Amino acid sequence: MSGGTAGAPRRPVPALRPEPLAEPDPYAHSDAPRWLKYLWRHLSARHVFVAALVLAYPFVATPFFTFQIGAQSLALGLIALSLTFLGGYGGMVSLSQMTVAGIAGYTVAILGTSSHTLSLGWPWWVAVPFALLIATVCAALIGWLSVRTEGIYTIMITLAVGVAFYYLALQNYSVFNGFQGFQKVYPPVLWGIDWRSPVPFYFVALACAAGGYLLVKWLVRAPLGIALQGVRDNPRRMAALGFHVVGHRVAAHAVAGLLAAVGGVLLVWYNGLITPNSVNTGWLINILVIAVLGGMRHPIGPFIGAIVFVLLQTFAIDMIDRERFNLVIGAVFLAIVLFSPDGLLGLAAKWRARHAAGTGSTTTPPRRQA
Repeated sequence: MSGGTAGAPRRPVPALRPEPLAEPDPYAHSDAPRWLKYLWRHLSARHVFVAALVLAYPFVATPFFTFQIGAQSLALGLIALSLTFLGGYGGMVSLSQMTVAGIAGYTVAILGTSSHTLSLGWPWWVAVPFALLIATVCAALIGWLSVRTEGIYTIMITLAVGVAFYYLALQNYSVFNGFQGFQKVYPPVLWGIDWRSPVPFYFVALACAAGGYLLVKWLVRAPLGIALQGVRDNPRRMAALGFHVVGHRVAAHAVAGLLAAVGGVLLVWYNGLITPNSVNTGWLINILVIAVLGGMRHPIGPFIGAIVFVLLQTFAIDMIDRERFNLVIGAVFLAIVLFSPDGLLGLAAKWRARHAAGTGSTTTPPRRQA
């Protein structure tokens, strides 16, 4: 040792703090099903809180709020979720999702039972799967036609398909019964329960919405969803890597079509009827508005947007004329888009970030020791 360092005091070596251990996964080495392992790894306390809230909602709300607000929001949110999946994770904005939902609704009315003699009277457990299958195939065909273009051309093709189906349903009387449509299209009475009653129907809609939400959450982490996001960001590079760009986009349209079809069946059961006005141009745009209101980058966003839309639709008419309801919706839509392109969830994220920054600026950072 040199003389200059022999008498110098040594700095105490800080004790190493052990890193906190991650919470053990009780299903990591078990034979539990994969969906249970997925739920354990990806569901947070927020999911548990929201699940408890929506499960308790029909027991504290009135039948009007349970059926008119809750069930309708879940059905519309499921249709808007299909658009969120296409637009947020696939980069494809489609205006034909309500058309796909209408195809499923008309198929249930034609194959099942209604007040019109055109209905074939099939049991619901046969009519509903056929409706979902036909609507999903139609969605895949619409995707096959539209995914070969990009941007405004894709939007115009899907809008043209939606308008064409509207006029087909309006002018065809031998299959779609023209402008009258089908009345008294109700869910079945099963196990002695009338599933169109407010609380039972709410839980049916909740189960379907939760299934659609979990499906999207799982798909975006699955190989199909990861590849779809790569196609959204850079289709040429994905094609150079050997991925079938058109195939992935058509598959995304098929998945979105299944979600929209389930929402369409719920919506026709909710209304008890389906007419050409259920699939007109206004409703094609309304689904886009609902998806953008909540946030196109979040699977929960369409349901938040649907709640806002249904509340405005239900109570704004009491304050203004019915004909000016679209003006209110347009004003709210423009305000949210101007302040937050990511919808209401984007506004909430900005508020949290600003609050965290304000809280951090008031505290003095600790001084570093020499």
